[in-house]
Formats: sequence, structure tokens, C-alpha cells
Amino acid sequence: MPSSSNTSCCLSKFVEAYDALDPNGNITIKWDVMAWTPDGYVAVVTIYNYQQYRHIEAPGWSLGWTWAEHEVIWNMVGGLTTEQGDCSRFQGEIPFSCQKSPTVVDLLPGTPYNQQIANCCKGGVISSRMQDPSNAASSFQLSVGSAGTTNKTVKIPKNITLNTPGPGYTCGPAKIVRPTRFLSADKRRVTQALMTWNITCTYSPFLAHKAPTCCVSLSSFNNKTIAPCPTCSCGCRRNNTVSRGCVDPKSPHVPGPGQKNIITPLVQCTSHMCPVKIQWHLKLNYKHYWRVTITITNLNYHMNYTHWNLVVQHPNFDNFTQVVGSKYKALTSLSTTNDTAMLWGIKHYNDVLMQAGRYGKVHLELLFRKDKATFTSKKGWAFPQRIYFNGDSCVMPPPDAYPLVA
Repeated sequence: MPSSSNTSCCLSKFVEAYDALDPNGNITIKWDVMAWTPDGYVAVVTIYNYQQYRHIEAPGWSLGWTWAEHEVIWNMVGGLTTEQGDCSRFQGEIPFSCQKSPTVVDLLPGTPYNQQIANCCKGGVISSRMQDPSNAASSFQLSVGSAGTTNKTVKIPKNITLNTPGPGYTCGPAKIVRPTRFLSADKRRVTQALMTWNITCTYSPFLAHKAPTCCVSLSSFNNKTIAPCPTCSCGCRRNNTVSRGCVDPKSPHVPGPGQKNIITPLVQCTSHMCPVKIQWHLKLNYKHYWRVTITITNLNYHMNYTHWNLVVQHPNFDNFTQVVGSKYKALTSLSTTNDTAMLWGIKHYNDVLMQAGRYGKVHLELLFRKDKATFTSKKGWAFPQRIYFNGDSCVMPPPDAYPLVA
């Protein structure tokens, strides 16, 4: 019988990875063996994002594993290993990678066609399933040597790790599954992989970030009081120098536009110290409708947020009427009511939230129809219950700080 400490540990890990808004969401990594070679096999590895709203942004994913034996990679298409490793035991042709525990990254856009395969070469960026399902996967091909050459002799890699680009995902062991079937372009022939194994990876915000990454402030057209982001929401301000973690926007040493997509944030000095701030403003209260403006402000000098998205929980999404400045889709979950929505940028218009500075803002508006049976402007009902930015929960003001709405 397992000890209570082990049980509580496992339960804690499960709770951390469970997402009530996307209970079945995960990233699945599939290895399809497509051909046998004299000393190994050729496989196509595909990373499928089955999460509704959580995506992988620049600088992209990196995938690692440990070979079970002494396997090497002879060549790759659509990806590359970050290190070659020690190949001194080989004479003549040298493998592409001899690392015992290789790390693979995606190739960049613009890669020559003879180095590409389908779903590759997007710089490691993978969209969420709801936001852009056609770009919710990434693939590369590798030729493995010094390996098994049959289904019975192949040894499956172990210790799978997925960074996106930082930590956050925990991957389970590889499991052999039914071989993947492929339908030809003309839909007249079905082929299948010689062997397939899957790895399932789940996300935990506690692994991804030591502190929150965004906060929310609330305001209303008929009240001068603003409920600001709580002090120290994402960290506490120490001083105004770059070396101590934040930058005074009036400083002559504000980073330029060339410094972006660095994992470690460099934020503008604020009382909340969050990389991203979201302002929910009750703009107008009509007889039959009410209108909200949302402003997303990037306070991070190190990051352009490509393909950003918001998930908003509010009971009036049952009566949602119109959105201006973004795409919208109701987010299905275990709830029986439509109280959650996903919002994201319009391609080539505002789908990139630029780094902190003059252009680091996105504005959108929501229009709701009033339901006389449920609508009230009292007790904070006009404000959201929860907001997520790029899949991470944002710090909300305390309820007693909400602006009073008449």
C-alpha cells in the first residue's frame, strides 16, 4: 500500500496539471517509423498541440530525449540538434548527432525546400487548436543509426523533455500504439507507419513560472475610481535600473526594438511588475446593451507576443453580441453554461503584441445584450471573474477594490 506522503505528492502533481477550462488538453508527441535502414530506421516526429487555448510562442519549442542504447542521428530534415556531440568513434561518414541526450529545435521560416517536410520550419511556433488548427502541429524527420531494425529490436527513447521555450510541460513515458494510418492526397490509398509510439505532455503553470505573468485592472465610465493591478502582483520593485530587473520608461537606456523573444522578461518599472497588464473598462451602459473595452499592454522589453490570446470568464457571454478588434470563440469546457470566451488577434493586423513601448498595446471592444433576469451593474457583476493571457491566469484586484457601478 502506498504511503500517504507519496499519495499526496502524486495528487498534488495531478491537480497542478489539471485545467478545468481544458480538461482534455495536452501536447502529444508521435514518432512514426516510416522505413527500416541497414542499421536503424527513418522516423517522422510530430508535436501535436491538442490544447484549446495554450500555444507555443517564439522562440519556440525544443524537444529532448535520452537514447536507450548507443543510437546516433545520421541526418535530419525539418529540424536540427543543437549539438553534434562526440562522434570520434566513427570513421568516414560522420553522423549528424552522436549526443546520448540530444535536443532538437525547429528550423526557421525561409529554410530551403529540400530541407523541409510538412509542418516544419516555423521557428518552433505552434498555434493552439482553437486559434489556428492548421498550424497546431510541428514535424521533423530523422534517420537513426546504431539502432534496432525491426519492431522487436527497436529501443524506444526515454526521459522525454519539452520546453516551450521554457519549462512547464511534464512528459510521460513513450507508449507503443497502433501504427498511424495516412491517406493519400487523392484519398484513394491508405498507407501506415511500420511502428508508432506516443508521448503525452501536460502543462503546469507552477512549473512554467515562479511568479504570475500578468495582472488585471478594472474601471468604469461612471466612476473615477480605478481598481489597479495589486501591488507586487508579479514581483516587487527594487529600483529603477536594468540590472535590478526593471526599466524606467523615461530612462535613456530603454532597450531598443532589436532585443526581443528572450525568455527572461525585462519589464517596465511599475507597482505590480508584471510583463503584461490587461485593463477591463466598462465603457457604456445602454438600455438594452452594455459595452466593454479591453486594453492589453505589453510591459516586457524582451518579448513580442506572437499569436497572443485571452480567455475571459464572465456570466454574460451567454448574451455576447459583437467583438471589435479581435477574433472570438466560445470556449467549451465541463461547464453547462456559456461563460467563457477566447479572444485573439486578427492576422496581419494585431496578432502580434509588440514589445514594451509606443506600439506595445492592443485594443478591443465587446458588446453584450442585457438579460433583464440576470443583468446587474452592482456588486462587481460587470467585471470578469477571471482572465488568462496566453494560457496563464492573471492576478485580479480584490473584490472590495472593484469600482462601484450605479
